Amino acid sequence: MTDPSVNLPAAILDSLLLDTSPYLSCDECFDQLDIYVERLRQDPTYRDVSMQVHLSACAACAEEAEALMDLLSGRAG
Repeated sequence: MTDPSVNLPAAILDSLLLDTSPYLSCDECFDQLDIYVERLRQDPTYRDVSMQVHLSACAACAEEAEALMDLLSGRAG
């Protein structure tokens, strides 16, 4: 079942080894996503470390954030 000779792509290894602290659950991320995107649109230098860490580790939430950003920027569709 486990073949130690299999080489994983660097992107997969990076995502498995990513430090996800401070921790933010998907539910917490979703609850804060609209505020985060609005603040980011108003100030591109805005930082929310827990949100950024979560979005870099969670493809589903990152996709939601990108879709919301596109919608608010008029790029949706």
